[in-house]
Amino acid sequence: MKRNNFTKKDIIKYLSEKTGFSELLSKSIINDLLKTLVEIIKTENLNLKNIGTFKLIDKKERIGRNPKTNEEFIISSRKSISFSSSKKIVNLLNQVK
Repeated sequence: MKRNNFTKKDIIKYLSEKTGFSELLSKSIINDLLKTLVEIIKTENLNLKNIGTFKLIDKKERIGRNPKTNEEFIISSRKSISFSSSKKIVNLLNQVK
């Protein structure tokens, strides 16, 4: 699998091929996993041992600028997610050649 961008559909197909599950069951598993992750991250930081940590970040309202026209506009406040990978994952990635 040498691709830079994966869609949810690609992940479902890959899970189905690797496990032998139907694509419908794989889709249900992926959707349930994503819903669970979002619910946990909404309430607290999510630390997955040997994988990494997801943190919810509140971004403040700020002024943005269109680079072509230099027109200023307000970027509204919003929530974002930060992910920090574990040292184990980083080490595994650095070993792959």
